Amino acid sequence: MEDIKYKRILLKLSGEALAGENKTGVYADVIGKICDQIKIVVEMGVQVGIVVGGGNFWRGRYGHQMERTTSDYMGMLATAMNGLALQDTLEARGIKTRVQTAIEMRQIAEPYIKRKAIKHLENGRVVIFACGTGNPYFTTDTGAALRAAEIDAEVILLAKTIDGVYSADPKLDKNAVKYDHIKYLDILNQDLKVMDATATSLCMDNNIPLRVFAIEQPENIVKIIKGENIGTVVE
Repeated sequence: MEDIKYKRILLKLSGEALAGENKTGVYADVIGKICDQIKIVVEMGVQVGIVVGGGNFWRGRYGHQMERTTSDYMGMLATAMNGLALQDTLEARGIKTRVQTAIEMRQIAEPYIKRKAIKHLENGRVVIFACGTGNPYFTTDTGAALRAAEIDAEVILLAKTIDGVYSADPKLDKNAVKYDHIKYLDILNQDLKVMDATATSLCMDNNIPLRVFAIEQPENIVKIIKGENIGTVVE
């Protein structure tokens, strides 16, 4: 086993990250590059759980004329589609994978069971957690924080379109300052849009460190596992 910083991680991927420049759907080249790096990490001996969003297929704001719960459940189904795409791409690379969903759909995935998920991880399988928490009004960020706490992940790797946490949106404010290290409480007090407040509080209460990094360079996943100082650390 190589020298690694983390033994068990929770990787949070946005749905948009899987779409690439297409913005919608799943772009094979992009998802392939991400899965190439996950394969390297697994072969290094790291246990990998993944929570994936569904924004490349559906976002809550699209359903502004719908009842909120209906729109949220549609988003959960979108995460299941992305989970299956990740599973197929990983297994094409020889990585054993299980998809577990918070909403039962037994014909295509296992229902989420904590003990079973941990057993899969211990046996070297990548576990993809789909459908968020299974409840409306909660984001997949909250789902990631919850699953990380349940499986005792040592860190959440939060893949974003920017390379860390900034004092403001760097795409809108050229004076935005990047943080190398920040506390969860400061994120809440400054209303920084890293994760939603529920997810942030859950991570803080359970002492789960968060590493925010740019997914445009998927190799950052491996660099972080090896201990390189990539992105922003939140704890």
